[in-house]
Amino acid sequence: MIIDLSGKRALVAGSTKGMGKATALLFSELGAEIILVARNQDLLDKVKSELSVSRGQSHDIICADFSNPDQLNIKVNDFMCEFPPIHILVNNTGGPPAGEISKGTTAEFLDGFNKHLICNQILAQSVVAGMKKEKYGRIINIISTSVKQPIRGLGVSNTIRGAVASWSKTLASEVAPFGITVNNILPGATNTERLYSLFHSMSEKRGVELEDVKAEWIQEIPAGRIAEPEETAYAIAFLASEYAGYINGVNLPVDGGRLQCL
Repeated sequence: MIIDLSGKRALVAGSTKGMGKATALLFSELGAEIILVARNQDLLDKVKSELSVSRGQSHDIICADFSNPDQLNIKVNDFMCEFPPIHILVNNTGGPPAGEISKGTTAEFLDGFNKHLICNQILAQSVVAGMKKEKYGRIINIISTSVKQPIRGLGVSNTIRGAVASWSKTLASEVAPFGITVNNILPGATNTERLYSLFHSMSEKRGVELEDVKAEWIQEIPAGRIAEPEETAYAIAFLASEYAGYINGVNLPVDGGRLQCL
């Protein structure tokens, strides 16, 4: 099996760092044309320069801040009016701050809801019509294993991720008749800035060394290590391919076996 995304256009959100960047780079190597979406223009330009053009692709950028859904809506829809349809959408953005749910503020919940669910909805709405026209669509949401098993100390994040998973499952049923699939990737501990930010926050709150927090997490992973972003990108690439056309509405953990549920 060889995954070939030549002729496909992929919009990848949060694509200047971590799993989003790894996915964009891999997709370009597999032949796709990439539309990078993030808020930092300099980082977008840098990642765009790293994308493969070995198959004559042309890549684009949308600079938008997910903390401002109205801005995202305008910029994305203006882009869609000028360019060909999108075949693959990867929804991805940084998670809410760590903290106990009993201490979560209204502002934190609303910010998380906007950045994750509302922005996902905006992006999905902007691409579904084109996917229907092309009779090919893949919507892949990078969420978290907390969808299946809440993570201690991530109260707001656990709540918002669960909402996104329910939204995704509902959308999967609606668009399936048109050759569109909607699936979720649930990353476990992955070598990203987000993970080390969580480690730092937990170490400060508990008064222990960051490396001790990291060791505790690794101890709970049967694989005995933290994943690299590229490992998540490989799973996303499969779900984006023609070979995954009958996989729809699933939550796929990429966590080294850490989850204890079925």
